[in-house]
Amino acid sequence: MNHNTPDIDWANLTMGERVKHLEVEGYIVMPDVLSPEHVKKLKNETAKLQTRRVDYSEKQRILNEKNLEYKGGVLTDLIVHAPTTNFLKTLCGDEIIMMKYTYSRAEPGHPGINFHCDAMNYGSNEFSDALSCPKMLRVLYYLDDLTPEVSPFRIIPRTHLSFHNQANPYLRYKEHPEQVMVTCKAGTAIIFNMYCFHGNLPNVGDRPREALLISYRPSWAGPINTIPSRDPEKVATMPSEVQPYLGDLNTRIWKPDEGNIHTDMPSAAEGINPSRWDRI
Repeated sequence: MNHNTPDIDWANLTMGERVKHLEVEGYIVMPDVLSPEHVKKLKNETAKLQTRRVDYSEKQRILNEKNLEYKGGVLTDLIVHAPTTNFLKTLCGDEIIMMKYTYSRAEPGHPGINFHCDAMNYGSNEFSDALSCPKMLRVLYYLDDLTPEVSPFRIIPRTHLSFHNQANPYLRYKEHPEQVMVTCKAGTAIIFNMYCFHGNLPNVGDRPREALLISYRPSWAGPINTIPSRDPEKVATMPSEVQPYLGDLNTRIWKPDEGNIHTDMPSAAEGINPSRWDRI
């Protein structure tokens, strides 16, 4: 299977071009959002985490601990890392809720991950209803270089836009002729729409690949049903700048009983401007 690689100068995209690429293609690459020193500090902390294998391979390790967001220090601070959250606020508005935070390590021999969606409109047995939100984004912070040999990210662009039955987010695909492979340096963040089919390729190299995964959503886009809420006492112990991102997981803004005419209806909304892709 051939792997298309995007020929894009990711570092020099304007804000509007970044928004457009994520909204249309389903993903964006943001290089150098973490300095080498920052990566080193994060790796010092991830080395202490307890992990478990996934069901399909001993070589794919994920976090075996809950509530990584409460670890404190550089791990907790990553939730509000400005180069990333500034973009997310432009994309979603200022009110953003972090839904899930985890760690992943693909060791040599990792077989790769089939194309799948991380968000599922009606929930799932594996993730309950936590990932049923209608709008969800995942940030992948890579702590190691992604090369063609070391478990690079792959995605089928624009699949989140399709109305076709084959875009059902509960489906999985082994390969796709129009898949895109993304390689990058350590310290890069890849942000993608969680309703876009994605995965990664095998690690046939001689070193592991570590990543920290943080999922966010706009405040209005809550889960389909009530899920367990965060412990407010734990949230209160977190840094003040982090707490707004640790809002109630069930927050959703909807008005099912409102009629066609609302009071105080606005006549402008920059977030839905067709010209939003033109911003510098």
